[in-house]
Amino acid sequence: MKNKITLLFGLLIALVVSNQKSVSSENRQIWAFLVAGSSGYYNYRHQADLCHAYQILHENGIPDENIIVMMADDIAFNQENPTPGVIINSPGGPNVYEGVPKDYTGKDVNPLNFINILSGNKTAMKNIGSGRVIESGPNDHVFVNFVDHGGAGVFCFDEEVLTADVLIDTLKSMASRSQFSKMILYIEACFSGSMFDDLLDDDLNIFALTAADPHESSYACYYDAKRQTYLGDVFSVNWLNDSEHESLPQESIHHQFEKVRTRTNASHVEEYGDLDIGETKLSEIIGFRMRGQNSPPAPPINDDVHFRFVFCFFLLMNCD
Repeated sequence: MKNKITLLFGLLIALVVSNQKSVSSENRQIWAFLVAGSSGYYNYRHQADLCHAYQILHENGIPDENIIVMMADDIAFNQENPTPGVIINSPGGPNVYEGVPKDYTGKDVNPLNFINILSGNKTAMKNIGSGRVIESGPNDHVFVNFVDHGGAGVFCFDEEVLTADVLIDTLKSMASRSQFSKMILYIEACFSGSMFDDLLDDDLNIFALTAADPHESSYACYYDAKRQTYLGDVFSVNWLNDSEHESLPQESIHHQFEKVRTRTNASHVEEYGDLDIGETKLSEIIGFRMRGQNSPPAPPINDDVHFRFVFCFFLLMNCD
C-alpha cells in the first residue's frame, strides 16, 4: 500500500511539473532585434544578411510585432543597384527585402538608439522611427542578430561606435531586471569576439555566438559581378542556410554552432557566456519550422574575403 501511495504521489508531482512547464512555454514570447549598423552600397551584404534573417523568423511564425528591424535602408533603391527594390543574399537567391519592416532607418541607426531599443527604454525612443522597443519579460527569449563592421572592443555604426563596456553593462542591467529568460546574440563583425571575451559572465542567461575571435576579421562572400558587391557574409550565410534546412525543434544552438564553425573556415566562430543555453532548441529562439518546408540550398562559398577594420579605424579617428 505504501509503495502505491509513493507511486501515486510521484505521478502527481510529475503531472504538476509537466503542467507548469506547459504553462511556462505557452506564456513565453520570442522577441527579435535585427540590426545592420552600416550604410553605403559597398556594405550591401550587411542588409542582405539582416533581411534574410527577417524572412526566416517571419516564416517561422514570429509575429512582426515581436521583430524590430534597424537598418539604413539605402540599398534596395540605391542608384547602384541594378535591380531596384530587390536585395539577394546569395547568387540567384530570392528577394529577401520584400516585406521587411523598417522600424529605424537612416540616421536613426546609431549606438544610443540600439541600446535604448534593446533595453526597452520606450521613453527615449518616443518620436524616433516606429518608437518600438524590446518589451520582453522574465519568461521570454530575446534573439539579437547584429551585422556590421567591428574593431577591437567596438561595433562600428556610421558616425559612432558602440563599445564593449557599454554593451556588457546594458546586458547585465537587463539581466538584473529580469527582462528575459534567455538572450541569444548572433554577431557578424570583424573582431566580434572582443566584445565578449573575458567580459560576458556565464551566470546571466546570455549566450553569444560570434563570427570571429577577438583578433581576426570576419569574411564576406558571394561577389556578384552584376551588382559589383558581395551579397553576404560567410558566418551569416552559414547559420541562415542551416536554419532553413534543419528541423528547428530538434536542432540545438550548440549543434548549429558546431556546424557553422566547421563551415566557416576563414575565421574562428566562437561562443561566449552561459554555454548551457547552447542546449536550447532553435525553435525556441527563431521560431518553429519543420524540415521539408525549406528553400533550395545556397551555393557553396568559394570566394570569401576579409574586410578588416579600416572603416572602424577611420571612424575612431574622426568622431568625438
